This record gives sequence, C-alpha cells and structure tokens, in this order.
Amino acid sequence: MQRSKQFRVVLAVLLTGQLALASGHGPLFGLSTPTNSQGGWSLDIGSMSRAAVDGYAEMTRAMLSYGITQDVQVSLTAPYVFASQPLLPTRGTAMMSATSDFEAIGAWRFYREAPGIGSRFEATAYGGLILPGPQRLPGMLGTLKRAPGLYSAAATGYASRSHYLWGGIGYTHFAEAEGDQRPRIHNYSLVWGYRPKPLRKDYPHWDWRGFIEATGEDVGRIRKAGLPMPGTDGRQVFVGPSALGIWKNYAIEGGIQFPVYRDTGPSFEREKFRVALNFSYFF
Repeated sequence: MQRSKQFRVVLAVLLTGQLALASGHGPLFGLSTPTNSQGGWSLDIGSMSRAAVDGYAEMTRAMLSYGITQDVQVSLTAPYVFASQPLLPTRGTAMMSATSDFEAIGAWRFYREAPGIGSRFEATAYGGLILPGPQRLPGMLGTLKRAPGLYSAAATGYASRSHYLWGGIGYTHFAEAEGDQRPRIHNYSLVWGYRPKPLRKDYPHWDWRGFIEATGEDVGRIRKAGLPMPGTDGRQVFVGPSALGIWKNYAIEGGIQFPVYRDTGPSFEREKFRVALNFSYFF
C-alpha cells in the first residue's frame, strides 16, 4: 500500500508538471554553464517533490531570465509551496532553490573555449540576492525571524554534440535578524550527460539527451536567539537520472534522485527521494 502511494505521487508530479533548471540547455538538479543568448528571454515553470517519512514537500517556481549578452544573464524567480515537511534545507539547483524565497540571480560565463566543431569548455559564475517570501516552512525554521541572504556559485565543464560533463559548487548565506539566523548551505554537484545519435535530431523532431546527476549539501546549524541549535545540521548526497527534450523553442525535463548518503540531525525527517519536472519556453 505504501509503495503504491509513493508511485501515485511520483506519477502525479511527472504528469502535472510540478523544481528544476532548464535555463539554457543544462541538467535538472546540478550546476552547469549554459546562459541565454544575447537578447534572449526564457520562462521556466518548474516543480519539485521531496518525499519524507510522513509525507511530501511539494512546490513550484516560475523563473524569468534575460540574456544581456551571450555570456551574461539575469533571472528572477518566485515560488509557491503547496505542501511542506521538516526536511534538511537544500539549494535545489543553480537558478531555482527548493525554498519559499524570492530570488534575483545573475550568471556570468567568464570562460569559453571551442577546441573543435560542436564542442566547448566553459566556466560560469553565479551570484544573487535572496528575499524571504510570505510562506513559512514547518519546524524550527518556520519560527525564526528572517532576513535576506546571498547566493554564490561557480560551475565548469565540457559540452559537445554527444557528451557533457559539469562540476560545480555553491554557497548560500543568510543575515542575522534579532539573534535568529537560517543555516548556511554548501552545495555541490557532478553531472555526466549523453546525447544518443538516434535521438540527436533537429526540428521538427524532438532532440533528447540524458544525464546522471550527483548533488550534495552540507548544511550548518540554525541559530536561535544567538545560540546554535544542536541537531539542526546535516549532510546528504543524492544521485539519479534525468532527461531533457528540446523541440523548437520549447524544452521539457524530468528526473528523480535517491539518497546514497545521509547524516542529518534529529530536527529533520529523513528524505527518501526527490522528483522534479521543468518546462521552458525560449523567446
């Protein structure tokens, strides 16, 4: 019965479009290097479901991005949380977090080299401002006085017509508000992707590629009334597949991750898996 319930939830998320990243043509969960073309806009509607022992955390985000140049991009994101659980805080992706915060993030692809036709080495830096939203999460995090935060990250990697490899690290820091402070988050990822030749097609056909994504987070302790709270820190590593399909100026991406390492404090429930789906429109 429990397995059947989990399957129905996963299927519902995949079918109804409930966090993820498809700005440019990157992976779903991990950090990557693509940015929008100069003058190019993109609208992303993404969703994420995180399965806890006693329920599911479900949210959706809208992200609007604009390419100032082919290497500089700005993005604004707004969330809505449908259901929440006391899970370890996580970043989620480079451009859209798994929180109830509003964000404004810039991306600068500061290095790009093309050693051959259809292949390139790239490096991209991210930085932005995080503003608390009106919705509050359960548990101790929801009782804190909240303040703005800062996000920074960097990703580098290789992309060709058939293979992709990206690695990245990020850091989220929140200011203190009357002695309360949300925990800092170190996130990191490693992504390998492959674009099979039979599925490597141009419009009017769909163009598909698959990824194996490993992501991790190292979360510090919550501070309440100036004191660090025991049992509120933790570390996790998740691994799983995702797939990205592109048709004309549309893209759809979905994936799932499972924990391969967990060390979380008793203040948080154990996370069993993550499911995400993202729809992108480039204009």
